[in-house]
Amino acid sequence: MPQASPSILFVNRVFPPDHGATGRCLADLAERLAVRGWRVGVVADGTGGEAEAASVGVVLRRTGRAVPSAERPDARSYLHALVRLTGAALRARRTDVVVTMTDPPLLGRVGPLLAARHGAVSIHWSQDMFPALLPVLGVRLPPPLMGFLERSMAGALARHDAVLAVGDCMAARLRAMGVPADRVGRLPNWADPRVHPVPHAENPARAALVGDGRFVVAYSGTLGLAHPMAGILDAADRLRARDPAIRFAIIGEGRGCAALAEAVRARGLSNVGLWPWQPDERLAGSLSAADLHLVTLHPAAAGLMVPSKLASAQAAGRPTLFLGPTDSEAGRAVAAARCGAVLDPQDGAALADAITAYAADPARCAREGMAAQRAAATWRADDAAARFDRLARELLARQTRGRPTGVRSGLVGWRVSVGRGSGRVPDA
Repeated sequence: MPQASPSILFVNRVFPPDHGATGRCLADLAERLAVRGWRVGVVADGTGGEAEAASVGVVLRRTGRAVPSAERPDARSYLHALVRLTGAALRARRTDVVVTMTDPPLLGRVGPLLAARHGAVSIHWSQDMFPALLPVLGVRLPPPLMGFLERSMAGALARHDAVLAVGDCMAARLRAMGVPADRVGRLPNWADPRVHPVPHAENPARAALVGDGRFVVAYSGTLGLAHPMAGILDAADRLRARDPAIRFAIIGEGRGCAALAEAVRARGLSNVGLWPWQPDERLAGSLSAADLHLVTLHPAAAGLMVPSKLASAQAAGRPTLFLGPTDSEAGRAVAAARCGAVLDPQDGAALADAITAYAADPARCAREGMAAQRAAATWRADDAAARFDRLARELLARQTRGRPTGVRSGLVGWRVSVGRGSGRVPDA
């Protein structure tokens, strides 16, 4: 009798067409794992039917709670999402591997519970480090509660069979909080596969967004509290009269969108244009419409998250100014690829000078744009899927070797040998 394909269940609050980098990465990975022979299920918030066909080979179960594009989540809404997703995942058909992500923040806390319910391998895919990131996002909790959540999360992550970080800095934090080193792996995010360089002369988005004959500086992505914009506004203010040929295009939505729009209006920044999320089919064009990209990160968020917009800017073949810590994952990536520069996110004067220098040097823009494209090509969705597939199959094989013969229930004691010092988490 032929052996059944292994099954895997991902749990995350958002999934396309919902906006959000975690949902987009999940969709990319899920589709590719289905091609590699996995039976893939996804539990996410939203409406659309319990067995909605999300992607080729992927079955999506929605909780019935819609996900507004500009939702302002707080501690209560995060908790409600956690309860909904946990309930739906517990009711899902039995699976071999359970993967929790970090939206909502404490989802990794319930990963071991879900794995026990399903008799499954447990993987936590850490896009963000919670609860440590909550204060940066404006979610303030009483110190005793925050301390309890930190200890509880550390204990839960240590019980997963593998924890995947999106960068080396995050992996170091995971080990420091007590996750055994042999269970910490690395799975960096990648550029949206639809993104590629589009020459200005062939790009209708260029004229639609900013008009011709200008040097365009773009910020494209989430406008959140972990992405400071004060330095960008200061630079735009300085350049408004000094160099009117330089235009800023800010494309995206998020918690900081309303405040940003008000600041642009109050300061009379006529050189700044604001646009909503662009449809998927226009993504390559909107990213390529820029001559230079901006990526920001709050210094306190270093090691807690990695801005995924950097990879897409690189895939569009454009240089990037990273406004954040030099020793962060993104800061190191820009320096290593030689595809831009790293600046203090609060130093608007230095940012304005850097933008002026790029605008005056088309050869530098072209050279660093090519370097950015080469960097993006070294790590793609297919590479991530191959690494994840290898990891999940190895963990599943370890589980099978450690389980008593014939035992299938997740509430029996086979889990003692799964990832418990039986070998390092596979990493390419």
